[in-house]
Amino acid sequence: MEIQKGNLIIISGPSGVGKGTVRARLFKKHDLNLIYSISCTTRKPRATELDGIDYYFIAEEQFEKMIAEDKFLEWTKFVNNYYGTPTQFVDESIAAGKNVILEIEIDGAQKVLAKRPDAVTVFIIPPSLADLERRIRQRRSESEEIIKMRMDKAREEIKFCKDYQHVVVNDSVIKASNKIAKIIKKHQGEIKC
Repeated sequence: MEIQKGNLIIISGPSGVGKGTVRARLFKKHDLNLIYSISCTTRKPRATELDGIDYYFIAEEQFEKMIAEDKFLEWTKFVNNYYGTPTQFVDESIAAGKNVILEIEIDGAQKVLAKRPDAVTVFIIPPSLADLERRIRQRRSESEEIIKMRMDKAREEIKFCKDYQHVVVNDSVIKASNKIAKIIKKHQGEIKC
């Protein structure tokens, strides 16, 4: 019996919108058959982040070697750090029937879509920019300069939500994750919306 291939699901949105929190709630829904594609990054981990769970935290030299060896489905440099999606893990997981979640920036999503136009795309937006800034400040992990850079970037990124198949407002983690779960099931053919 042949295994039904999984889907590639791209989740994007501005920094601080709650993508990671929504993703964590989605993974509690075991019927979605999800697997998270852990990205590589050269940035330093935040206090609550673990290597191999949240990201693979690697040196810039190692990241650049992987770029040269074409080992990323996509990669980008954001706020002076590299981020990238390892290709092999994604391909093997989809072939095994898993729905692979990529939580990536807009430019990375565009690169992935150029290679994988059948990916399902979801853009998470905040209820307001003021709410987004409050969330970023609550992290207490960035300087004023970085907060300003993130907010400037968020204003630009939100303009791209029209390029995504689905836009979800994260005014409630429960509602946002339930809406994304329905989107994933729709693309699995399990329900009709």
